[in-house]
Parts: sequence; structure tokens; C-alpha cells
Amino acid sequence: MEFRLSARVFSGPLGPWLRLMRFDRPIGLALLLWPTWWGLWFAAGGVPQWQNLAIFTLGVVVMRAAGCVINDIADRNLDPQIRRTRNRPLAAGEIRPGQALVLFFSLLLIALVLVLMTNRLTVLLAVGGVLLAGSYPFLKRFTHFPQIGLGTAFSWAILMAFAAETGTIPVLAWWLFATNLLWTVIYDTEYAMADREDDLQVGVKSTAIIFGRFDVPILGGLMGLVVALLFLIGLQFVPTPAWFTAVTLVFVLFQIQLWRIRGRDPQACFQAFLSNHWVGLVIFLGAALSLGW
Repeated sequence: MEFRLSARVFSGPLGPWLRLMRFDRPIGLALLLWPTWWGLWFAAGGVPQWQNLAIFTLGVVVMRAAGCVINDIADRNLDPQIRRTRNRPLAAGEIRPGQALVLFFSLLLIALVLVLMTNRLTVLLAVGGVLLAGSYPFLKRFTHFPQIGLGTAFSWAILMAFAAETGTIPVLAWWLFATNLLWTVIYDTEYAMADREDDLQVGVKSTAIIFGRFDVPILGGLMGLVVALLFLIGLQFVPTPAWFTAVTLVFVLFQIQLWRIRGRDPQACFQAFLSNHWVGLVIFLGAALSLGW
């Protein structure tokens, strides 16, 4: 899922802007899209309204891009000190902070137009979503648990999906919210494990740092909680063979991740992070096959 669409596209005149919005690295887009689609499919009990599917899919693209932009604005003085991020457009001086800020607000305007096509509850929730997306990049300066902030922001789309489809936020939406929040903490901790040494040097906080030598067993415990929540969702809301097959596959994928990160090699941790695309896809397929296409 981590691929380069075209070297020519990303090295051309628009290249810095596309890279600033992280279109050259679509893994983050997938990790936000899958739970959004979980919410839409569960809310609709099958295929959601096509208008909502289009609005939320485009919304994911726009808000993920906006989140990347504000993240790089916040980290413009930190990124040059970290090996993996020193070539980002703001860190490398390809784009000025003021220009990036204009792009950020332009993306928010597009997101506003999209959400205004839904209902009042969804619009109200969108305000909270913007606040979460805008505040997340600054959390790592104050707390070792910015991953919880990211998990909340990424899970907010589930609540909005239910609001758009049903006009309410039922108990099932909160079950999915909790599941996705824990899953986000897992994969973003793996991501942070890849940057742990650099983060320690520049003073950035993360769960990877606070977990320390207990990081792998703690992640194993969190993975167990995610699998348990998925199993309980199946028992309560979607007791189908397709769903429980998906839950079993998620368990297997988590075991592979634990095996990969056991030595805490930064590249292995990063690859484990990338593989979470398959976790989100498997859960979506379980829901789609159970509820209907």
C-alpha cells in the first residue's frame, strides 16, 4: 500500500504540493477510509446511500490531506531533525508555511461544502472532527499518548457516517468507535517505534516511548482487545460466518505483526504499520459480505 504513483508526477511542479498532502503515500488514506466504510455499511445495514458513500469517500481524501498539511506545518521545525521526514516539502523549504496554511484552509472549505450536503447532526459532528484533526499534531509536545488523539480523530468519521445514514448515533457506532480507536493506537505505536530514537533526540513524545521495553507485550494486549471487541460485535450485531472469518483473519494478521516487531527493528516496525491496511480491508469485507453489497 506504500507505493509511488509516478516519479514524474511527484517531481514535477505540483509534486511538492501532492507530497505535502501525502498523495505519494496512500497508506494513511486507506487507514482512514476503511473505518469510514465500516460505519457506512453498518449504519445502512448493507450498501449505504450512494450520495453518502461519495461524500464520505471524497471527505476522507480531503480531510486526510488537510491533516497531513497541518501536521507538517506544526512539525516544520522538527521534521528536518528526523531522518524519515527531513525531505518533506515544508522541512526541505519547497513550500513556505504561509502557502501551506492557505492550502489547509482551502481543503477545509472543500470539506465544508461536502458535509453541508448531509444533515444537521453530521454537520455538528464535523465541527468536532475539524478540532480533533487540527489539535492532534500538537499533542506529542504535551503527552505521551498522541496516538489516542489520532485514534479519536480517525474514529470520528464512524460517528459521522451513522449520523448521515440514520440521523442518530446508536450503541453499535460506539462499539466500532472503540474498536477503531484501539486499532489506531496499535498501528500508530508501530509507526512511532520506527522513529523512536529520533523522537527521543528531538523531545517528541509517543506511546512507543512511554511503553518502553513493554511495547510489544502491550501491543499484543491491545490487539487481543480489538479481536475481542470484533468478536462481541459479531455476537451482538452481525452473527454471520463471514464476520467471524474476518475476525479470525484479523487475529492472524496481528500475530504476523507481533512477529515482525519482536526485535524492534525500525524498518520491520514500519512494515508492520503498513500491513494494517489489510486489517482494515478484512474487517470491511467481513461487514460487506455479512450485511450485503
